[in-house]
This record gives sequence, C-alpha cells and structure tokens, in this order.
Amino acid sequence: MSPKPIRGAYGANDPGPRNVEIDRQNPDIFLPPATDNGSIPNLKFSFGMAHNRLELGGWAREVTVRELPVAKGLAGVDMRLGAGVVREMHWHKEAEWGYVLEGRCRVTVVDHEGSVYVDDLKAGDIWLFPAGIPHSIQGLAEGCEFLLVFDDGNFSENETLLVTELMAHMPIDVIAKNFGVAAEHFAQLPPKERYIFPLPVPAPIEDVLARLPKQRPPMPFTIHGADLTPSQWNGGATTVVDVRNFPVTNMAALIIDLEPGAMREIHWHPDADEWQFYIQGEARMTVFDATSKARTFNYRAGDVGYVPKTLAHYIENIGTTPVRLPNVFNKPEFKDVALNQWLALTPPELVRDHLNLDDTAMAVLNPNKRAVVR
Repeated sequence: MSPKPIRGAYGANDPGPRNVEIDRQNPDIFLPPATDNGSIPNLKFSFGMAHNRLELGGWAREVTVRELPVAKGLAGVDMRLGAGVVREMHWHKEAEWGYVLEGRCRVTVVDHEGSVYVDDLKAGDIWLFPAGIPHSIQGLAEGCEFLLVFDDGNFSENETLLVTELMAHMPIDVIAKNFGVAAEHFAQLPPKERYIFPLPVPAPIEDVLARLPKQRPPMPFTIHGADLTPSQWNGGATTVVDVRNFPVTNMAALIIDLEPGAMREIHWHPDADEWQFYIQGEARMTVFDATSKARTFNYRAGDVGYVPKTLAHYIENIGTTPVRLPNVFNKPEFKDVALNQWLALTPPELVRDHLNLDDTAMAVLNPNKRAVVR
C-alpha cells in the first residue's frame, strides 16, 4: 500500500506522479511529524545518488558540498579496491580520516621527517593522514571498501595531488637533474594520472618492512578497532576515537551501535559539524535550530547525514535490525552537550518553572550522560 501524506484533517492523498519507493524510504519527510517546522536545509544525501567513478579494479564516489550544500565543513568518499588494486601514491590539501568497511587493505605513509609507516587494516580499523603527508592504499587478497572523510566540504576526490601527474607536469630536464640521471631513464613516465589501477597483491608486511628504513613516525597514522573499548549502554554502544586515544588525528569520531528501538540521546556538539555514514539498519533523526525550526529525516545503509554544529538532534533506530554508523567531527576532540544532563544539573526550581514538569519527569533527570537510551 502506498503511503499517504495525511495526518487527521491535514494533508490529502497523492495520486501522482510520484516515486513511491522514495516516499517509502523517507516516511518522515513525506509525512513529517507535527513537531517539524520551518526551513531546516536538507541534511541527507545517499551515496547511491552520487556519481561513481569506475577505474581498473575499483571505483570511488563522493558526497561533498556540491551534492549536500549544507556540508561546508566535511566531505566524504566511498571507495572500493579489488585484490592488489592500489589508490596511487598521492597527498591532499585536506586531512583524510579513513574507516575500513569491508575486507583488508595496506596503507603506506612517509612523513615530513622521512619516517616510513606501513600497516595492514581490516574492517573497523581507522587511519588519519594529515594534510600534505603522502600515502597510498592497496587492497590485500580479499580487496577492500573504505570510507574517507575530509575536513573541507569543498574537497573533491578528483583533485588530489598525484605522483603520476606531478611527474608528468615537470619538465623532463628538471626531473633528470632532480634525480641525477639522464632524461632517457624517465622516457616511460605515465602521461597522465593512474588514480586507481591493478598491481599484484603485495608481499607479507614483515617482508616489506624488512626492506625499508627503520625510522618510524612518533605517532602512528592508524588505530585498530580491536584495540578500542566501546562504552556499553542500555540499547547499544559508542566508541570515541579522538586526539586523546589517537594523537595524530585532527578529526574526532563517535562509532555508534543502536539496537532496535534504541536511540542516541538528544544532544548537540558545541564546536563541530557532524558527518554521518549509515553502514546498516534504518534510522531517523530530527534536527532542531533556532526560531522554532525542526525537520525529521530517514536514513538507511549507504546514506550520509549531516548536522551543523550547535544544532540539537537524536538518532533513533526505527527498524528491526541493528543500526551502525560512524559520526565524524571537524575538531580533534569529541564534545557533546546532552539535554538530559543539562536539565539535571540546573537548579530544579528553574527547570520546573521553565517546562512545567511534574514530579515524575523531574525525578528521571540524570546528571550523567547516557549516550544511548531506550
């Protein structure tokens, strides 16, 4: 049965034309709660609607400010590499936060002090490559898919600084002088970018490291999910990854797991925008802004959500399976303000007189944050 935009005496049927499947996927947009009001901008875009760049052995698609205009502070990329396939050696003007979604990959980094860093990562592992630090990513035997988040909404995956393009756009005599051999030795340089291309699956990491200099960076560029301890709540779990447990990062993250019926409590972030990627499950989120503005959105696997800093919101699992999503923030330390805690720590007479709460409601105000509630 097709949904109808009718609430009591409000609304009317919709005989079409319409895309019924989209309406079903977005019930709180098609039939918004009565509490929605005003002109909150769109805070949702699906990677399924993003242009997919197909390359030899892999692909990449991005959600930036061009796809989601509100997302000025952060942009994201979903990338797939087959077995042995490499995202060519490159660097960015922006910092890159990475999260392995599936499979395994190898990252290779050389920092500004000549330290070499190589690590093999699997699903749930995270990396952070600071702006300007060169690196590469290669799929291992089973290939990999990963999420990338950049600290600038205007980022484009199609405008990274690539080693092949660097070499193609330097005069050949300059290249020869730089490396100290005749120009003829550079006759086979690629004439343009390679970006994503197949190579053999790399040798075991121990063999690779044995052939490299021993100098390692003072702070690792990766952190393994198995080394993180989630906070357990009634209804789910949260894992904070920020500068306090991952010193190299300039972007904080909160990995959220929600059981059916549970929700991330009502809160806001005082100093950072929030970029969300829904890995699994079905969720909804209402976002509140000043002057009585509020809007409710629905999300499922593959969708991106965005919340500008200081705007209050929750994330609720409205499906029958678990919801999992990383939230990434454009500040190095994770911070949030919880509505329940704020009210609980305020003089009770002030709260009661503001909200007309009865004794039962006052009694459940909790001075401790509960990131996930049922």
